[in-house]
Amino acid sequence: MQKIVIIQGHPDPSENRLCRALAKAYEDGARAAGHAVSVVDPAAIDFPLLRTQDDWKSGIDGTPPGLREAQTRCMEADHFMMIYPLWMGTMPALLKAFLEQVFRPGVALSADSALPGPLMKGKSARVVVTMGMPALAYRWFFLAHSLKNLERNILGFAGIRPVKSTLFGMVEKADSHRTQKWLDTMAALGKDAK
Repeated sequence: MQKIVIIQGHPDPSENRLCRALAKAYEDGARAAGHAVSVVDPAAIDFPLLRTQDDWKSGIDGTPPGLREAQTRCMEADHFMMIYPLWMGTMPALLKAFLEQVFRPGVALSADSALPGPLMKGKSARVVVTMGMPALAYRWFFLAHSLKNLERNILGFAGIRPVKSTLFGMVEKADSHRTQKWLDTMAALGKDAK
């Protein structure tokens, strides 16, 4: 059994978003397999942007009160499932702001040296990205640049490995059969905590 935290990165709190349906399928699959699952939804949390280096360096003690529970869930998790829509070539700003606040020194990185060390070793992640363009074009023509940044410079820097990804492209044109295939894929990934 794994402790899984699902980070719902769609900034629109409306329930009728594909990211929310995909995350729910993953959650249902994971729960059915006996995994302990918690869901963190930054769109439902009121928190400030990180604006100064001093705020960042304040570490875990500087975490805004509204994010402390989410931060604890992330620290206790064995596996992350992070899902978001590709907006302007990258993750939505709200998700990036959430990660900056939660993955602070003392949580994701050591705070006691000039070169911070990873504190999330032994954890794994699945990153799911939905997009309007073909997934193949994003991966090969655009070189999945923002996904690689997240994998290497945020999750990898914190020690989270392996980080696997799933891309769903052409989402606006997907019919119900294709959407159901995606939901089934997510349920299977949740079942296996992958």
